[in-house]
Amino acid sequence: MDFPVTFHIFDTTVLAHPVFEALGMFIGMRYYFFLKRKSKEKLSFNTSAAVLIGATAGALIGSKLIGNLENPYKLFEHFDFKTIWTNNTIVGGLAFGLMGVELAKKIVGHKESTGDLIVFPLMLAMIIGRIGCFLTGIYEETYGLPTKSIFGMHLGDQYLRHPVALYEIAFLIVLWIVLKMIQRQKKHPSGFVFQSFMLSYFAFRFLLDFIKPRLELVGNLGTIQLVCLCVIIYYIFKIKNIKTVHSH
Repeated sequence: MDFPVTFHIFDTTVLAHPVFEALGMFIGMRYYFFLKRKSKEKLSFNTSAAVLIGATAGALIGSKLIGNLENPYKLFEHFDFKTIWTNNTIVGGLAFGLMGVELAKKIVGHKESTGDLIVFPLMLAMIIGRIGCFLTGIYEETYGLPTKSIFGMHLGDQYLRHPVALYEIAFLIVLWIVLKMIQRQKKHPSGFVFQSFMLSYFAFRFLLDFIKPRLELVGNLGTIQLVCLCVIIYYIFKIKNIKTVHSH
């Protein structure tokens, strides 16, 4: 396979990553609305709108903020709006999307969890998006470090590299199966599936980034890993508190 894989759309050559990212978002949203129609939990229009706006605004801000802070020196040395706009990371999108939703719920006075329904559409969108990351190879910053392991692949240069996008796809498929099993048990409180997804994914990304190029900011940790640590700590306490309340 030759990297990067490109598509010719309206006489323009486009990398696979943005194509699959857009496709993933579209299919993920269609899957979410399908599940929402089937769901017995009905939210009011105000709550639904507030959650959607909070999630979208938080995700947009967070994905670009954390994406650009992966290399803050580069950001401040050469300010370029196009580069800033195209720098994204799902870690920032998820973390700040969560903050946006929690803020929106406080504004409208909604206390129940609203996250379980979005888990599988979100995972589907991420899997499709990561296919695009893999097909783009080294031409966007979603590739792994050189490796001599049996998993090494040529992604567009002379090195055998960790195909981190494929690792993430495999992880998400396994996590999907596990979370579906948890969901079918129906013995956990509302929101537990979403919290388990967030805790699992951020723990995975914290470890995965050790085999990705990164600027070390604190010790040997990069920006994304520091964000992951914050989210992991938050959810460890949140799940612990929910289990304590539920057991009483």
